[in-house]
Amino acid sequence: MDRSGKAAGAPAAEWGSSRPRAERARRVADVLRQQITEDRFGGALPDERTLGRQLGASRNAVREALGLLRQEGLITRRRGVGTTVVMPKYGHGLDRLAGLAETLAGHGTVTNEVRVAEKVAILPDAVAARLEVPAEAGGVRLERVRWLDGLPLSLDTSYLTADVGAAVLAGDLVRRDVFGLIEETTGSRLGRADVAVHAVCADPDTAALLGITAGAAVFALERLTRLADGRAVDAESIRIRADRMTLRATLHRGLPPATA
Repeated sequence: MDRSGKAAGAPAAEWGSSRPRAERARRVADVLRQQITEDRFGGALPDERTLGRQLGASRNAVREALGLLRQEGLITRRRGVGTTVVMPKYGHGLDRLAGLAETLAGHGTVTNEVRVAEKVAILPDAVAARLEVPAEAGGVRLERVRWLDGLPLSLDTSYLTADVGAAVLAGDLVRRDVFGLIEETTGSRLGRADVAVHAVCADPDTAALLGITAGAAVFALERLTRLADGRAVDAESIRIRADRMTLRATLHRGLPPATA
């Protein structure tokens, strides 16, 4: 239910003419964005009249909502062609520890443009703290642009502990996920990762590497990955194109915390 106590799925209540015009457009855009992400329409959307009937919204609200989605770069509109999806958005689960190629298996070919792959004698203090090692222990720095079927998807920067990183450097960094290389070279399964996600505007360098305009929205994902024994081995900073990826998770409600 919404704040007024009306059912969230009732179109007339949600997008009735009593609501401000911009709010009606935003709500329609939210529903269409979700449907596009779930590939409900395939490559082309129905016409405005059909969408309005399906959503219980006015044609003006639908038109403005489509304008919002076009500004996001999600769709394009051309006379005589209609409204089409610019490119698909892929789901990346946050409730399972998996590499990008593993996550997108079946959706296309993931390749990596290796920009940096080097040993580092002294780790930056902040990185050393994350990896729980002295800065002078050194490590390995990797920077890769991840591509899906010829289009850039993300910019991944990783610092690995010295022993794990040295073995990973000898692996196939162009076609393999780092997670798979870590497990293969250590003989140990990964255990867990701490993840934080921010919405940021792409700086000029990131934008150029990902083929987007400076200031475009990207997901900034910070991830610290540990082996099954709890040892931190991989500290990552990832920039993901928000127009190509949706971050997903299935969350379960547990018992409320005990009170004193």
